[in-house]
Amino acid sequence: MNDSPHHHPVVTRLVDGRICAYRPSSSAVGELAPVAVFRPVAGDEVVSPAVPADLARAYYATRDGVVCVAADGQQVWRFGFAPEQGRSWSHAPNCALAPDGRSVWVYQPDVMAGRGEADLWTVLDAATGALLGRAELKTVGQGGEQWVDRASGAMLLDVGEGQDGTTVYRGTLTEDGLRVEHLPWDDRCPIGMSPDGRHLLTVDHGQEDATVLALPGGEVQLTLALGDFGDDAEPEAVVEWSGGYLDADTLLLVLAGETEDEQEWFRTYRVDAHDGRVLGELTTHGEHAYDLQPLGDGSWLTRGPAGHPVRWLAR
Repeated sequence: MNDSPHHHPVVTRLVDGRICAYRPSSSAVGELAPVAVFRPVAGDEVVSPAVPADLARAYYATRDGVVCVAADGQQVWRFGFAPEQGRSWSHAPNCALAPDGRSVWVYQPDVMAGRGEADLWTVLDAATGALLGRAELKTVGQGGEQWVDRASGAMLLDVGEGQDGTTVYRGTLTEDGLRVEHLPWDDRCPIGMSPDGRHLLTVDHGQEDATVLALPGGEVQLTLALGDFGDDAEPEAVVEWSGGYLDADTLLLVLAGETEDEQEWFRTYRVDAHDGRVLGELTTHGEHAYDLQPLGDGSWLTRGPAGHPVRWLAR
């Protein structure tokens, strides 16, 4: 297991209204203590936080903009979405940091927010909040998740459109602005990236299978259908959009469903990342199917009783 302090990106959680940053890449297990804590600007509702490796600042998206705050809680800059809505809608903007920490990438679900006829993908200068690039997307998303595509040096954006499925884009910041490529992976939801950044684990929007794609091209490397779980794939079971890479050789996939008396259940399985063999069930200690964040080094995080992440190690 690689315990370098920079092996994992900083993990963030909202705890008691504060943005807490953690470094899970250590030999310690159990509840993690934050290595930095940031206070959002008074009145801001934090939707999506991000903290760089140097822990000098915190960035977060609200429903109306992106804010950067210093360690003392003072606002450094604010980039507002226009027009400001001033109330909660069903949209959830997302912000993420580029690997070098020099830019903040923001998904704006502006159609759902009633701001315009196109969602936006925006790139801001992390130091100043200046606009570096922006592109209109052909989506009507409720939210999105961003991934660093280390194989190409770009960013990936997965936009969830509810019943209409999901759309994945690759974005590259150039001298001319933001260049966006619509990837041919419609209705495949990314849930995890391999530790070396060369493979992406996805789940079918209909939740019938999981597929590993090669990056950056998207070639199918492995598909695991519900039937491959044998008797464990109970009637009406689905593959949840939860899991990821436990380590370079092992996937974590979650099956879920309901019993005849409508009691919800979920089970997490270890799967060989190369040939798709189901290796057995894993007890994650999570409260629900989505209380699971694999770290790629043989460990994973769940949510502790106080809101801080708890790190578990596969034995």
